[in-house]
Amino acid sequence: MSPDASPPFSAELIERARDTRVVVVGGGIAGLVAAWECARIGMDVTVLEASSRVGGAIRTAEVGGLTLDVGAESYATRGGHVRRLIDELGLGAEVVAPSGGRAWLGGIPGVPGGAAPLPAGGVLGIPANPFDPDVRRIIGWSGAWRAYLDRLRPVLTIGHTHSLGSLVSTRMGSRVLDRLVAPVVQGVYSARPADIDVDLAAPGLNAALTRTGSLSGAVSVLSAERATKAPGGAVEGIRGGMQRIVDALLARLDELGVTVLTEAPATALRRNADGWQVDIEGTLGGGTGTLAPGTGTVAPGMGTLAAEAVIVATEERMARALLHPSVPALDAGAREAPTGTYTPTGTYAPTGTDAPGASGASPGVAPEIEVVSLVLDAPALDAAPRGSGVLTVPGSYTAKALTHATAKWAWLAEAARALAPHRHVVRVSFGSQGEPAATAGLTDEDAAALALTEASALLGVPLDSSQLVGAHRERYTQSQPASVIGREAQTAAARAHIAAMPGLGIVGAWVSGTGLAQVVPDALTESERVRTALLWDRGP
Repeated sequence: MSPDASPPFSAELIERARDTRVVVVGGGIAGLVAAWECARIGMDVTVLEASSRVGGAIRTAEVGGLTLDVGAESYATRGGHVRRLIDELGLGAEVVAPSGGRAWLGGIPGVPGGAAPLPAGGVLGIPANPFDPDVRRIIGWSGAWRAYLDRLRPVLTIGHTHSLGSLVSTRMGSRVLDRLVAPVVQGVYSARPADIDVDLAAPGLNAALTRTGSLSGAVSVLSAERATKAPGGAVEGIRGGMQRIVDALLARLDELGVTVLTEAPATALRRNADGWQVDIEGTLGGGTGTLAPGTGTVAPGMGTLAAEAVIVATEERMARALLHPSVPALDAGAREAPTGTYTPTGTYAPTGTDAPGASGASPGVAPEIEVVSLVLDAPALDAAPRGSGVLTVPGSYTAKALTHATAKWAWLAEAARALAPHRHVVRVSFGSQGEPAATAGLTDEDAAALALTEASALLGVPLDSSQLVGAHRERYTQSQPASVIGREAQTAAARAHIAAMPGLGIVGAWVSGTGLAQVVPDALTESERVRTALLWDRGP
């Protein structure tokens, strides 16, 4: 949201903005966007990032002579929010669509080679036509006829089914659920279909089911509506990598005089008569005080920042620990949460469910998943034997998903071929709901070896260590997806508790849902709420 979307500025409001200090705790994309929204109207903003780098799930590494996205490699186009941000950052001309054809499905019982292209169309893997040859190849004749019974079953006239898994299994049977829906849901959400709320993951599906009388008919209607409303691909990327978004945001923050500090973890928040006090590990010019604009790290020690507002942009466990003393209704503790995985779409998605609680969104131990990026000299991959990547039938492979990055992104393929004619990049992900990453206890060398073995199996071509040019291993933590049953009500309660505190905001994937398409608009909306309350709610 641009400043001119807010009420007109008077001279007094401009002065008030300049005198307003905001601390953003967390330097992921949500924190950087929130900082930009506050700074662009003149507020004095400081960003505190606990690690040595900003960007959150957007990460890069040099591997085998290439600069690779080892975090989020793309963003969902739905809503257009991320694209508008990219355009505003001056990167619109650098937006690229993926290539490489359809992704494949691996681990299919009874199919030669155990792999086949994922059927086109559909909603969350649910097919519009179970007799489509691409669908029937995966679920077989018996699965197709069972799915056809959906056309004959009556629909609920009162209420509807919330669980995606229950809906699909009841209407179309176990083969559609296990071989089509479960791989997609694991790939997109790293969750079980039973835990996904149909109305959140596929808005309008239940209503269309009631209108058309069948689930396959509802999928046809939704697919047609989506094609009309949002033509084009579901994801996009940036030529040269997603890090360019982070770099552009940092450049804008620097122009506006925002201070960005890395290795500066916030340790406590305290509300007082003047606003907020933020304790951090580090010394700010020898103690409490203001900071000159710029970036840098903080010297050992302890410092305190005073601010009229604080926007917390950390992962869930840290956010709750920081907020609980000031927002007692928000639980500080965290129950164990399921693990997640990284997917061929570049979407980093967590998993699992927690029972709703009166104190707001239930907390969880941040799950750890691992992605191993491999740079290979492999002529057998020139033909992109598995398109842009592979999703897997749960339980069929040790790896959970694979992206053939040089098949998916033309700009990366060009960079790779400039180094060697048959150079390729493959990303292999490990870890899913309730299942720790198989690489977690391995050395980097052994993790790369396992990833290479899995890549060879998933891609259907022989690959060995002599072809390995370089490898990089990245570990991630994640939040629960917003589409988990009960999660929407939980996060709404958490937001309400936080919004009741003057000068306090919350952004990030654990409240918005995972993926930039949810994180970015949420950060814009929440930062607008906070800055409006600071300026206009007190009168002109």
